[in-house]
Amino acid sequence: MSDKTFICLLVLFLAVTGGKSDVTFNFENNCLDNVWLSSSPSDGDLDPESGPGTLEIFDMPDPWTGSIWARTKCSANDSNYFSCETGDCRSGNLSCQGPQPTFPVTLLNFDIKQNVVSYEVSLVHGHNIAVRIQPDGGSLVGGSGPCPVVDCIQDISNVCPAPLVAKNENGAYVGCNSACDVLKDCNPNQYTQAFKQLCNLAHIFPGDSTPPLYKCSGAAVLGKITIANPMLETTFENYPKGKLLSRSLRLVQV
Repeated sequence: MSDKTFICLLVLFLAVTGGKSDVTFNFENNCLDNVWLSSSPSDGDLDPESGPGTLEIFDMPDPWTGSIWARTKCSANDSNYFSCETGDCRSGNLSCQGPQPTFPVTLLNFDIKQNVVSYEVSLVHGHNIAVRIQPDGGSLVGGSGPCPVVDCIQDISNVCPAPLVAKNENGAYVGCNSACDVLKDCNPNQYTQAFKQLCNLAHIFPGDSTPPLYKCSGAAVLGKITIANPMLETTFENYPKGKLLSRSLRLVQV
């Protein structure tokens, strides 16, 4: 596949403070291009557009349950209708809080309730970026060990079958759809098996319970949202220097 060259890595710091009943997100854009962060439901004061090297700060209420995702390659046409190649919400406007995104899209799902944070990486609706959520300290609810990493950091484009490939209007690859959305096959199948082999720490299909939905207490949750060059053979740890910019996502409880 060709023209898959959007290179970006985003950092989202989340601070939970004892004196406020909300969660503060500090979103740093270390990408080489603009990105548009989105959430559903739309609780919070998220500023949608973030240019390279900028920092956005916004609050989400506690409790809050929802999804966060990144829109890529967004622009307005001659009629001022705003749209994105991935993660678009079909509103026609710059703001994309509330509506669910178009697929394919990689979702970071959170359930924030005081000192307990549930988290997952979901490919149930396809894949448009590589992501990692890496807890820093803390323990699983129930005392069953430290809070584990969940991620999908491999190149899905290498295994995305032709029926699931998502392309832009120029025919370039932009993401990989799920079999559930496109083929209406929501059970484990040959496609989910291939994705699971690459991203065994993410949830791939509806009802996927491996790994379980982790609930973490007393941690700084560090996650990395990555958009890398899928033309290269890569891993999260050894991406070629100059091709990836390190970012992180942190939830701090004080």
